[in-house]
Amino acid sequence: MTALPSSGREWHLVARPDGWPDPEDFALREVPVEAPTAGRILVRNLYFSVDPYMRGRMNDVKSYVPPFQLDAPMDGGAVGEVIASEAEGFAVGDHVLHGLGWREYASLPAKHAKKVDGSLAPLSAYLGVLGMPGLTAYAGLLDVASFKPGDAVFVSGAAGAVGSEVGQIARLKGASRVIGSAGSDEKVKLLVDEYGFDAAFNYKNGPVAEQLKEAAPDGIDVYFDNVGGDHLEAALGRLNQFGRVALCGAIAQYNDKGAPTGPRNLALAIGKRLRLQGFIVGDHSDVQPQFVDEVSGWVRSGELKYNETFVESIDNGVEGFLGLLRGENTGKMIIDLSR
Repeated sequence: MTALPSSGREWHLVARPDGWPDPEDFALREVPVEAPTAGRILVRNLYFSVDPYMRGRMNDVKSYVPPFQLDAPMDGGAVGEVIASEAEGFAVGDHVLHGLGWREYASLPAKHAKKVDGSLAPLSAYLGVLGMPGLTAYAGLLDVASFKPGDAVFVSGAAGAVGSEVGQIARLKGASRVIGSAGSDEKVKLLVDEYGFDAAFNYKNGPVAEQLKEAAPDGIDVYFDNVGGDHLEAALGRLNQFGRVALCGAIAQYNDKGAPTGPRNLALAIGKRLRLQGFIVGDHSDVQPQFVDEVSGWVRSGELKYNETFVESIDNGVEGFLGLLRGENTGKMIIDLSR
């Protein structure tokens, strides 16, 4: 039997960021690792996820998910290998998906872990295309935005883990036109050449409203919003009557110190009879089996493509998160502890 580690490292939040997070707001600390007790497993994390929603959890405000506590480990999605088990149904060597990321070793009740199969897809895919971001894309487009074949769809933050999947699902489900925005010319090229978007633009190259009008001359029926701000305002201007908006995120304002600027043209929603709906992925667990079945099939056939950006070593966990906020990732941003 292999000896268990005596200690492991984990990232703690030590100060609440004021605006953009600073590396000094975090600390990498070494803590003891103990053998699991009855009903629990010990997991060596191989990959953990960093996601935009985590920025909101760094503020001490009430939200749909509790804020990170100071001087305590942060958490989030992770995939790892069971290295010790005192739980029925979990054996050493099993790979599991769980919620205790931001650390090298996770000790948790087995009921909070889900076994994943690395032969069906790379383990890291369960944090992205087949994980929470993928389900967000699937449920947000199909359930929340009530997508139907023939809809013209606009996705902001379209080169990210969620946005890139939204656009491809729309295309595979029969969209008449799929448009995306991203933050670099390279990402715009990726959206069109690899992901099959009909049009895309770099929001840094000019006013979003003008670029969207050019990309969607006949308007749009669905807007999947990951950004907020000027993107939401532009989308309201281009939405056709009875258009729908899935409000997933507002990354443009996550680090604002002042009051965020709302869309100045919200009154358009009245005459156009628009529906704007916010959503949380946890409310859509009922479609999880359908999502995994359909999307995994598209991934295996090559009809749906995905990218991952890996940042190696737990030492670089915070830098990977900050890079995500700066838009340095293409597809899912993942911290790789497997090496």
